[in-house]
Amino acid sequence: MAHKTEVVAMLLAGGQGSRLGVLTKNIAKPAVPYGGNYRIIDFPLSNCVNSGIYTVGVLTQYQPLELNDYLGNGQPWDLDRQNGGIHVLSPYEAIGGAEWYKGTANAIYQNINFIEKYDPEYVVILSGDHIYKMNYAKMVDFHKKNNADCTIAVLEVPWEEASRFGILATNDNDEIYEFAEKPKEPKSNKASMGVYVFSWDKLKKYLIQDENTEGSANDFGKNIIPQMLESGERMFAFPFKGYWKDVGTIDSLWEANLDIINPNVDLDLSDKSWRIYSRTTMSPPHYIGKNAVVENSSISEGCEIEGNVDYSVISSNVVIEDGADVKYSVIMPGAVIKKGAKVYYSIIAEDAVIEEDAKIGEIPELLENPENWGIPVIGANAVITKGKYIEPGVMVKSGEEV
Repeated sequence: MAHKTEVVAMLLAGGQGSRLGVLTKNIAKPAVPYGGNYRIIDFPLSNCVNSGIYTVGVLTQYQPLELNDYLGNGQPWDLDRQNGGIHVLSPYEAIGGAEWYKGTANAIYQNINFIEKYDPEYVVILSGDHIYKMNYAKMVDFHKKNNADCTIAVLEVPWEEASRFGILATNDNDEIYEFAEKPKEPKSNKASMGVYVFSWDKLKKYLIQDENTEGSANDFGKNIIPQMLESGERMFAFPFKGYWKDVGTIDSLWEANLDIINPNVDLDLSDKSWRIYSRTTMSPPHYIGKNAVVENSSISEGCEIEGNVDYSVISSNVVIEDGADVKYSVIMPGAVIKKGAKVYYSIIAEDAVIEEDAKIGEIPELLENPENWGIPVIGANAVITKGKYIEPGVMVKSGEEV
C-alpha cells in the first residue's frame, strides 16, 4: 500500500524521435547522449528531484531497452526509494488485449491505476525530450494559488517559430482563454512547453471522457486541453524565463550541445544549487597530449586527445588522434577519430570510427553555396573508411561501413 503523495510526475519518454534520423534508429529519443556527460532524460528527472517530487512514472514505448538500462533503479537521481521513486511504465497486456500507447493522453489513461495508488492531489505531466532547468514546485504553488484545474508552462518564442508550437492566449492574470495547436497564423507567441500541472480529480475525468470519444487522437494538445477550455475549467499559464530547447531535430540537438560552451547562453550545468544528475561512466580523467590544441570546448572523462579540437562537445571515452581536426562538432561517447581526419559541423554518434584522413562535413562560410549546407550525422558504430568524404547534410546509418 503506497502512502498518499501530494504530487506525482508522469514523464512521457516513448517518442520515436524520427526527425533525429539515425540517432534514434536503435534508442528512444530521451536516451540520446547530450552535453558530453548526460542524456536528454537527465533534465526532467533532475528537475523532479530538485523540485522535491520523488514519485515519477516514466512511460516508455519505442526502443526502450537502452533507456530502461540507463534508468535502472533510479539511484543516480536519488529516485531509488521504498515509497515512490522511479517506475518504468511500458504498455502491457490488460484485460481485453494489449495496446500500444495511442497518444499522450492515452498513455496517461492506461496508467490511471499507477497514479491512483499514490492518491495525489496534483499530477505533473512532462516530456522526455527538452533541455531546461525548471522548479516544478513553484509551478504547483502557482496552480494552487490560482485554484486552477490545469496550469501550462509557457515560454515566449520568436513569432516566426510560433506555428511549430501549441499557442496560448491569456488575459492579464495569466488565465488562458484560447489555445491552438500549431496554428498557421498564431495570435500570440506564448508557446506551451509541454509541461502541465493538473488537479488529478479533473484530469482523470477528462482522460476517461477522451478515451470514450470516437475518433479522438488521445492527445493533450489536440484533445484534453481544448476540451477543458471549452468546458470552462480554470486554466492558467505559468510564465517561464530561462533556457529551454526542444531537441527534436538534428539542428536543434547540435545547437543545444554547443550552447553549453557558449558564454552568451543561460544554461549553467555547473550550478551547484540545481544539479543535473546522470549515470556516470566511471572513466579515468581525460588526457590531452602535448601537441594537442583544445580551444573553447567541453572535454569529458576518459578522453584521449592528441589532435585539434575547437568549439566542440567531446563526450566520455572519445579518442582523437594526432593530426585530427574537430571543429563545431558533437562527438558522442566512445567515438574514435583517427590521424588526419577532419570533422566539421557534424554529429558523430556513439562508438563510430572515422578512419585516417576521412573528412566529415564542411565549414559553412567556406562554401560557395552555403544554402545547401546541413549537419552530417554518423550513426552509432558506423565506420567511415580511410580518405572517405561525407558531404554536409548526409546521414550514415548505424553500423554501416562507408
